[in-house]
Amino acid sequence: MSAREQLQHTLQLLQQERQADLEQYRQKILLLPLHRKTKEGKCWYPVRLRSHHIGTGERLIVELERTRELDQPHIFGSGKLVSIFCNANGTPEKQSAGGVINYVRDNMMTVTLHADELPDWIEEGLLGVDLMFDETSYREMEFAMKAIIKAEDNRSAVLREILLGEEKPQFNVTKLDLSASPLNDSQKTALQKMVQAQDVGIIHGPPGTGKTTTLVQAIVLAAHEEKQVLVTAPSNAAVDLLADKLSDQGLRVLRIGHPARVTEQSLSKTLDARIAQHRDYSELRSLRKRIEQLRDMAFKYKRKYGWAEKEQRRMLLEEAKVAKADADVLEFYIVNDLLQNSDVITCTLVGASHPLLKGKRWKTVFIDEAAQALEPACWIAIQKAERVIFAGDHQQLPPTIKSAEAARQGLATTLMEKCIAQKNHAAAMLGIQYRMHEAIMNFSSQYFYQGQLHAHESVRSHHLPGQPPVLFVDTAGCGFAEWQDPETLSRNNKEEGRLLLKMIENLIEQVGIDVWLDKCYTLGIITPYSAQVEFLRQEAENSPTLGAIAHLATINTVDAFQGQERDAIAVSFVRSNDTGEVGFLADIRRTNVAMTRARKKLILVGDSATLGAHPFYLELINHMQQQGNYKSAFELS
Repeated sequence: MSAREQLQHTLQLLQQERQADLEQYRQKILLLPLHRKTKEGKCWYPVRLRSHHIGTGERLIVELERTRELDQPHIFGSGKLVSIFCNANGTPEKQSAGGVINYVRDNMMTVTLHADELPDWIEEGLLGVDLMFDETSYREMEFAMKAIIKAEDNRSAVLREILLGEEKPQFNVTKLDLSASPLNDSQKTALQKMVQAQDVGIIHGPPGTGKTTTLVQAIVLAAHEEKQVLVTAPSNAAVDLLADKLSDQGLRVLRIGHPARVTEQSLSKTLDARIAQHRDYSELRSLRKRIEQLRDMAFKYKRKYGWAEKEQRRMLLEEAKVAKADADVLEFYIVNDLLQNSDVITCTLVGASHPLLKGKRWKTVFIDEAAQALEPACWIAIQKAERVIFAGDHQQLPPTIKSAEAARQGLATTLMEKCIAQKNHAAAMLGIQYRMHEAIMNFSSQYFYQGQLHAHESVRSHHLPGQPPVLFVDTAGCGFAEWQDPETLSRNNKEEGRLLLKMIENLIEQVGIDVWLDKCYTLGIITPYSAQVEFLRQEAENSPTLGAIAHLATINTVDAFQGQERDAIAVSFVRSNDTGEVGFLADIRRTNVAMTRARKKLILVGDSATLGAHPFYLELINHMQQQGNYKSAFELS
């Protein structure tokens, strides 16, 4: 297919994904009765208004408290779109206000409202919070895709042809003097390639190789050379991390995005906060206060007033209108002053469609976490670029896709993957990792990275005291059976879970609880299935040994551990059946993520009779046997 045909196909898949996402929202949230939504943690009801105040950027923030089902798990989290509704009159759809969650802690939730003042009905009681469907992201991705498809005789058209394989990227021969740089050789090579790339460059950063460090240096170089760059990522967390690290490098960073979606550390870099810090803000605030006073005075004339009162009201409103025009001009000046005097503009990929960035272009646009970014989202930022630099690892977690059919037809394949597959010399892989013991790293290096990943001397042999770094425990023949929850369709394997926790208890006791606490060794227990996560958490609560190190331990899914690391990692694969079905374990990149979170100790527990039906797991088990890192569960009893 031509580049345009590829994009047209991807656009159709995006529309398919939108429908699947909307249908899931309808079935799992919109169409459920209130009592069931509340029971399943998809709605908070009832809640009470605890307080409200004006926050960053003159935005109205409300604090809500859940008054029932206090320990009920839920799906709410910071950055999500919600609707606060009132059920007092039995018509919640008519009495609602939209907003964005700032944060959720225990039974408290703070929400930034899309309103200038509190709704009248909010004092009537019977309040609730519903999750909303995010239509904006899909709309912006579609706009970008259509614009790129239509692009003709401009830079976007050229990048379209290069990124989708119709044309070859070009490189210059610039040579950097990196003799004094603290970067290692593979990081220097990647940095050199990013400088030489005229169209596209890729920093391929396997786990622990310093991808973010290298990317930050590339951004610093580009910002100094080009005066300003655009830095993006698919997630707010990744954008905030980069914003903080770039600020630490002395760059003036402006974070575009809703303050409710920004971490506390990055709030000072947001547009709203930077406006409040501007030298002319006091004048703007005085104007806004004057406008408010004039409107209050005007609207005190509500009924039964004569010609004089009517004329007075007209004059006050006219004066408020003039003051607002002055305020708008001043705010426009402040915003543009901030935009022009920032070295780096940071935002999410969808955030690159912000009205403030409309019509703006940059010589270089950086996309971090590119291996987790939907291709349509990347085009939002790329249409503002002269060249694009991707950073990520396509051998780790892919984008989250709701439509299995859209994923199968290619939506799960990222733009970064497509560029690497072209073998056009745009990619530079970082080859030295600073996280794992060599034995933990070896299988991933061989299987995913063509043996090009090597352990730095500082981590090559570090391990927990008296412990071998890797162990695979085979539960085949033990009669451990997986079980599927009929409602959630998630799976658990209780016997395997108990064995895993017993092994961890033994590990902690062998190292010594006092030593573990003194050295602050961290522990991660990872499993692909949420049902197994819940089971392991419940069981762990009854363990005195695990309770002693609870503040150092985390139990969660693979996805939740992306980008993190722990001293010890234990993985429960769960699947154990007579048919060799491995389900979504077949996405082997998840297992790569799970295994490469460990620094000093990796424990894998699974049923070889089931896992071995898949060629990847068969090779993993064979590798463990060859390295002497394999035991049957029977050997542990």
